[in-house]
Amino acid sequence: MRALVVYESMFGSTEAVAQAVAGGVQEFMAVDIVEVGAAPDAVPDEVTLLVVGGPTHAFGMSRPATRIDAARQAPAIISLERGIREWLKGLPVRTSATQATAFDTRVTSRVTGSAARAASRRLDRLGYLLVAVPEGFRVTGVKGPLVDGELDRARAWGMALGVAVAARQASRS
Repeated sequence: MRALVVYESMFGSTEAVAQAVAGGVQEFMAVDIVEVGAAPDAVPDEVTLLVVGGPTHAFGMSRPATRIDAARQAPAIISLERGIREWLKGLPVRTSATQATAFDTRVTSRVTGSAARAASRRLDRLGYLLVAVPEGFRVTGVKGPLVDGELDRARAWGMALGVAVAARQASRS
């Protein structure tokens, strides 16, 4: 079993969550973690679990304009050229039983939308088997930092994903 974690991050919070999720998943399987700009154009066949994460911008996945706006707020943006929206749009329909889920980071307010829900819907349309509901991790402000305890929660969520995928694989054997 192998997992691939693909993330988009502006100021580093989403990258930190991706690292924590990968840390939890790797208790159960090998994990590759990659920034979306360097992600493969197709998910390799040996990937059992795909986890996609990105920041919530303007109530959903980032767009080129929202990434440009983020770049105005900080000199060193991590994911400027391509976001998860564009990466997912370019993925081919999946024909194997790869499991997937999505997460996002979002400001702690009542109305923020969710990049993870939008990404999860796209993964479902592409033929991935959704292994978990999309998860949101909270940041204190646009540039972060993460709310205390969110990295621990991300690692625990990653472990739960690993357990779910391992159980599904065992039941198929």
